[in-house]
Amino acid sequence: MQSVLLGSIISAMATGIGALPILMFRTMSHRLRDILLAFTAGIMVSATMFNLIPVALENSNLLTVGIGILIGTTVLSLMESNFPHIDLDHRSRPSVSFDSKSMLIITAITLHNLPEGLSVGVSYASESEGLGPLIALAIGLQNAPEGFLVALFLTYQKVNKFTAFLIATMTGMVEIVTGLLGYTLTAYVASLVPYGLAFAAGAMLFIVYKELIPESHGDGNASASTYSFILGLITMIALIEWFG
Repeated sequence: MQSVLLGSIISAMATGIGALPILMFRTMSHRLRDILLAFTAGIMVSATMFNLIPVALENSNLLTVGIGILIGTTVLSLMESNFPHIDLDHRSRPSVSFDSKSMLIITAITLHNLPEGLSVGVSYASESEGLGPLIALAIGLQNAPEGFLVALFLTYQKVNKFTAFLIATMTGMVEIVTGLLGYTLTAYVASLVPYGLAFAAGAMLFIVYKELIPESHGDGNASASTYSFILGLITMIALIEWFG
């Protein structure tokens, strides 16, 4: 149990580590913002197409994966239609304001982390020696750019950088809970992991196509953003190849 707890904490904290660069940016030009958005879009597409979906297919079938992707896409679409503008008021600080796009990003990344946490727990409980630490490392490497994405979007909403960093870190904390759950209930949870992975894939693809790509291509930076997207894609393929 101690090993799965440590592995879950490491993979979860990688989300916060990925968000750390936000604290270092004093200002960010519109061009740099678009380039970074496109890069993270490439990361998310690559993680979805070369990790989430293949793993889900290996452990289920095309029907399961197709249903999961469609449900994930539909749920995010409904969320976009029904999310109100949210203000979190603090007595001694300015209010923290989230628009629907930021809420979608936070929700998608959190949903994405749920099945990944289960995967860590299940891998530690498997009979394959060394599989648990390997999966925890691979997922942690994927979590880092996702944490950056959450923090980046929140700073666009004029959220304090440190607050954005904390919220991004919290989106990864769900992996600790689901990791322990996956380890404890392996016999029951393992069969649900493919559904969760496919669901997360659909949610992430919706975010990329509906929000990130249009956001990064709408202000005259389409060419630079396109190359950045491809670079993000290649970066995640390399991480999956080396550590997946």
